Amino acid sequence: MFCLRCRREIEVGHKSVAVYMFAQTVGVKPRQKSAAQRICFCPQCAVSLAMGLAPEGALNMAAWDMIRDLVSAEPTLNQAAWENLRGVVGLLGSGEENSAADDGAKYRRAG
Repeated sequence: MFCLRCRREIEVGHKSVAVYMFAQTVGVKPRQKSAAQRICFCPQCAVSLAMGLAPEGALNMAAWDMIRDLVSAEPTLNQAAWENLRGVVGLLGSGEENSAADDGAKYRRAG
């Protein structure tokens, strides 16, 4: 399973947000119902989507509203996103490795 937005792999049992979609006829006999489709987002993308501007399109807007409801209802999803981000930041260097090379650099104003 992969996050729809960033394509990061979401392993079974890991924290994520799943949006299930299906279509069903209303007021038509016999009633018909499609198979359900599952769309997944990692915690970082779910929180990022909820905090951003509304997307275009009716289906996108409906999913966005649902994700916003989840993100604003309980702090655990935000906490999961921060935990994952701390793991990513831990993999990045401190940036001090290149500071010695930058010490000798001279900058001048353009123009």
